[in-house]
Amino acid sequence: MSVIRILFLGDVVGEPGRKAVIEQLPLLKQSESLDFCIVNGENSAGGKGITPKISIDLLRAGAAVITTGDHVWDQPEIIDYFPTEPRLLRPINYPAGTPGNGSVILETGKGKIAVIQAQGRSFIQPPLENPYIAVENEISRLRADGVSVIVLDYHAETTSEKIAMGRMLDGKVSLVVGTHTHVQTADESIFPGGTGYLTDAGMCGPDESVLGRAIDSVVWRFKSGMPTRFPVAKGPVRLCGVIVDVDSETGKCLEIRRFSKLLPESATA
Repeated sequence: MSVIRILFLGDVVGEPGRKAVIEQLPLLKQSESLDFCIVNGENSAGGKGITPKISIDLLRAGAAVITTGDHVWDQPEIIDYFPTEPRLLRPINYPAGTPGNGSVILETGKGKIAVIQAQGRSFIQPPLENPYIAVENEISRLRADGVSVIVLDYHAETTSEKIAMGRMLDGKVSLVVGTHTHVQTADESIFPGGTGYLTDAGMCGPDESVLGRAIDSVVWRFKSGMPTRFPVAKGPVRLCGVIVDVDSETGKCLEIRRFSKLLPESATA
């Protein structure tokens, strides 16, 4: 049996988050003995979307795959870049003909790994096609291609739709991990069929913030009800995610643990 250790990092928020990930990822690959790294980069460009340059920088730093979500198209220049970089994913439940792809298969020294990106439909825009059907269909295709290790990033708002996805896919994928809320949950588990699960990976961004945004601006919005901009916060960055050990032959999750690391401010300046 060969074991693959995978790190998934939650939503990268703005310049502080992406600088920290780019700096820390090579170190984490060594200290955690990682075989494969996945990063959700959908808030990495000023808190909204991702640019071609940021994608390139994250991949060079050690991300094998970059996932996104509802802010995927916020930076217009990314649209033409998507077809050129298969390791950058958009939600698979976009209509046919949408630029880019919602899954990718990569060869590693320990076998093939597939990553799928899907987006939920509750309290999130735009409304997309049914993610449960889209994901099931894609898993069938991946299995036919001989892939055993499959990771799903389910970018969704509600806990119920994430748990439902995890339970539906138990025994069919190696890991279901939620993104989008920026708050790491404490419900990591391995389901009876061997699928690792975490409702939300959290974020990689400023720790003293409201979901990565400046505290004062968010509080003022809630108190006043008036529209305002939410700049990305400053200060020490916390990296959040999940690490799993997976049997490369069966695709079953053997171990799962939350990852959270608060970096000193000097490390993220």
